[in-house]
Amino acid sequence: MSIPLEEYALLSDLRTGPLVSRGGSIDWLCLPRFDSPACFCALLGDADDGRWLLHVPDGNVIDRRYTPQTFVLETTWRSPTGTVKVVDFLPPGDAQADLVRRVECLEGSVTVEHDLRIRFDYARATPWTRRTTQAGRPALLSIAGPDALLLSGPPLHRPEETTQQTENDARGSRTPRLVGCFPLSAGQSRDWQLTWFRSWDDVPEPVDPRDAHEDAVAFWTEWAAQLTAHTGHRPLVLRSMLVLRALTHARTGGIVAAPTASLPEDLGGVRNWEYRFTWLRDASLTIEVAIDHGLTRGAVLWRDWLLRAVAGDVDDVRIMYGLGGERDLRESELDQLAGYEGSRPVRIGNGAAGQYQADVVGEVMIALGKLRDAGEEKDEYTWGLQRGLLRYAEANFDAKDHGIWEMLGQPHWFTHGRVMMWAAFDRGIQAVERHGLDGPVDRWRELRDRLRQEIDEHGFNRQLNSFTQAYDTTEVDASLLQLPHTGFLDYDDPRMLGTTARIEQELMDEHGLVLRYRTSAGLDGLEGHEHPFLICNFWLVEQYARSGRRPDGERLMNQLVGYANDVGLLSEEYDPGSTRMIGNFPQAFSHLGLIRAADALADNVGRTDRPSVHPSEGERR
Repeated sequence: MSIPLEEYALLSDLRTGPLVSRGGSIDWLCLPRFDSPACFCALLGDADDGRWLLHVPDGNVIDRRYTPQTFVLETTWRSPTGTVKVVDFLPPGDAQADLVRRVECLEGSVTVEHDLRIRFDYARATPWTRRTTQAGRPALLSIAGPDALLLSGPPLHRPEETTQQTENDARGSRTPRLVGCFPLSAGQSRDWQLTWFRSWDDVPEPVDPRDAHEDAVAFWTEWAAQLTAHTGHRPLVLRSMLVLRALTHARTGGIVAAPTASLPEDLGGVRNWEYRFTWLRDASLTIEVAIDHGLTRGAVLWRDWLLRAVAGDVDDVRIMYGLGGERDLRESELDQLAGYEGSRPVRIGNGAAGQYQADVVGEVMIALGKLRDAGEEKDEYTWGLQRGLLRYAEANFDAKDHGIWEMLGQPHWFTHGRVMMWAAFDRGIQAVERHGLDGPVDRWRELRDRLRQEIDEHGFNRQLNSFTQAYDTTEVDASLLQLPHTGFLDYDDPRMLGTTARIEQELMDEHGLVLRYRTSAGLDGLEGHEHPFLICNFWLVEQYARSGRRPDGERLMNQLVGYANDVGLLSEEYDPGSTRMIGNFPQAFSHLGLIRAADALADNVGRTDRPSVHPSEGERR
């Protein structure tokens, strides 16, 4: 059985994001970038697919936490003879890619065990491993093709021991393995550093672990000091803002949806997707949250990334790109990996990259408009991009699409997508009217008005008193909770109240959580099912808070924040039946949803409560 996702913590240097289990095993590590091939891949297989275990075999973890407002992880172990603390972190900065692990004995004496197994290229490449020295100290060098890893620090073995080779007969592969134990007494500590570099380059100089630790703490705390958060859920809001920062690449400005790939939406099923790319939608929503909290610098960094990624042909805009703006994100399967909980296929790349999704231009226009309103301007280049995006939207005005949920079935006119297209033209008009920019505003008004008319006619079912998932259908979709966020209508509009009631009736499970949509409808073209999608439930909190149902919002919010793990991280989905996190982890969508929900509750402390509305009740348009 795989380690439950809630057992993992994230590390970050703003370039990559390894996962460390509560039991001391780094089971996922991609170097040097989030989207690089993994050298520790046990998360999607087993220990021989790469990991670094550092633990107390006869002890238990009594405490695990981040150093406040950082991604420096502290795990405290207690054994019958003493107590040790393991500190894991990645030094932020551009010099090199390092992972530092420190073990400190706090009291008594403790024996610590290590087990290091390195594989490259998602366990497809077995490294050439040999002993060497660095700065006069023993080190271990592992090389496979272009990649090299150097482990430096005190010897991880007794003098008579050698690097062992372990065989997996079923797979017929050999994994270099460094194992051993070492004793520590009170006051003693050991530091190790794992450094990635190109195999043809000189071995980098080691960092000083203590200086690197101080620098890492200072980096994160100084960044967090500029954050503002409401008191109701302040610790989790701050942690969520830190997560969004941790998933942003420092050099490029690209924001990954999650640092992992192929963690399943359905344990043992086929809904396993790659999330280590920059979706324009996800990034735009993240940027909105950042701007709302005064963090315009990160928003500008992403805006510049967007200009480079879209480049000179707006008519060829994609829904997602690589961290550096790469376009070749073709999907493939890793047959050598067993998959998390046996969930196969294990996929890297993402086939949805070639889809048309009508909502994306709207999200980008909203985010760039908010950035301009905040006083950040990129002269004619940003506005030229926005005008190009609106030309693209007009060219695809009548096209059906695959929707926000990237349906693999037939395209449709999804109501959410059409409203987001309405928002795109609306924000273009606002830019002209508020900032004196030049554009065919009369044409945009005509297109915006046509969209409102068709949405009212085909996207709203008067018999059900509800907006629908797609035109002229009866199903609902949790993305409809986003409609008021665009300004298309108010949160307390009778049509929105009816839609909320319909979502509660059709999509809410016995635990009080809503699904994205009913997979039984067959629109997504996939077998199996999924669990409640966390951002959709945070959207419901926002809807409750802004439409006069604040007590309902508080109750649901308290339930949702209870699903965060001990270090404040959220997955994509949650299975309340088995109390397990599901999907890629940690998920930017979930954390930005938490922030928006907390903001909505804080903004509406004094709202008059309103009873819930049954789908058949209330004013009908």
